[in-house]
Amino acid sequence: MTDDGLPITELTLPHGRLPLPAFLPDGTQGVVRAVDAADLGQCGITAVQMNVFHLMQKPGSSTIQALGGLHKMSGWQGPIFTDSGGFQVYSLLRQNAKSGSISDKGAAFKPEGSERKFNLTPEKSVQLQLSYGADVVICLDDCTHVDDPPTEQEKSVRRTVAWARRCKAEFTRIVGGREGLRPYLVAVVQGGGSQTLRRQCAEQLLEIGFDGYGYGGWPLDGEGHLLVEMVAYVRELIPRRFTLHGLGIGHPANVAACARLGYEIFDSTMPTRDARHGRLYTFTTDPATHPPDERGNFFRYVYINDKKHVKDGRPLSEFCDCPTCTRYSLGYLHHLFKLNDSLYPRLATMHNLRFMTQLMENLP
Repeated sequence: MTDDGLPITELTLPHGRLPLPAFLPDGTQGVVRAVDAADLGQCGITAVQMNVFHLMQKPGSSTIQALGGLHKMSGWQGPIFTDSGGFQVYSLLRQNAKSGSISDKGAAFKPEGSERKFNLTPEKSVQLQLSYGADVVICLDDCTHVDDPPTEQEKSVRRTVAWARRCKAEFTRIVGGREGLRPYLVAVVQGGGSQTLRRQCAEQLLEIGFDGYGYGGWPLDGEGHLLVEMVAYVRELIPRRFTLHGLGIGHPANVAACARLGYEIFDSTMPTRDARHGRLYTFTTDPATHPPDERGNFFRYVYINDKKHVKDGRPLSEFCDCPTCTRYSLGYLHHLFKLNDSLYPRLATMHNLRFMTQLMENLP
């Protein structure tokens, strides 16, 4: 709810209205794997998220512009969020410190197998996102792991705030005179596991001023559990008149928990990746009559490779209206999976995405 007591029910963006809460599938390289724009629409998807880190490598910025921007290239006409690439740079360097470096200027990196070195500054990240036609631009941030030492967390917050200020200056320079609806600019709250640093980061970002904010850093502990206290604390720091994006949060139980805390936007590769690898989501009861809760009892996994599905003529879920469940049986999906036929990932992905949009529609 906003400070005046009214809930934020939607965002009005250059490529349409986005009802909230919303789950955004990640099409990091300009495509949500295994499905097209029409499939996304059939699943109830209202917006997608793509990623500068990947897009600037493949297909490349000049190619995207030659193809008319992300909307024309991908065929998706709804809102597109573009992540800055901060988390991906962090992940790359955490896996291989020799692949690049981060300084106050920005990030320099050379992905494995690439012959080219890339430079990503706050200004460059904003320039690229706007040139791609993004509806929501996310500021470049300096990501850390929740277990990193205090000195690294302090450096991250200082750098994240400085980069956010530079992002806003560049964003304002480019869109300042633009007529009609302009894109949104979102800043990311860092600070690891320190409430003091999270507050410091949030307060400084709020002073600069952005359209919305995101929870930065890995939201899970070492055992894969949601950092509920910190996630809740960041929501308390950001006034309810601003949306808060649970960046990278996609596990259904975690989404339900964060939505209860006041988060409105989520994105993740998890539902689509799980679908391709044979892990499908189904509601245990009708979500329209039994709203999902944060305990996670509202859903279960179906492992399509399980032999017990071989001759099962029932749909994957009796509570789902996706094209997969209305036309095909569990047994047929099992058959396609065992064949390694290309139809399987499409049907499975459509189902998991419809599960996520049903979750959004029925959150209490």
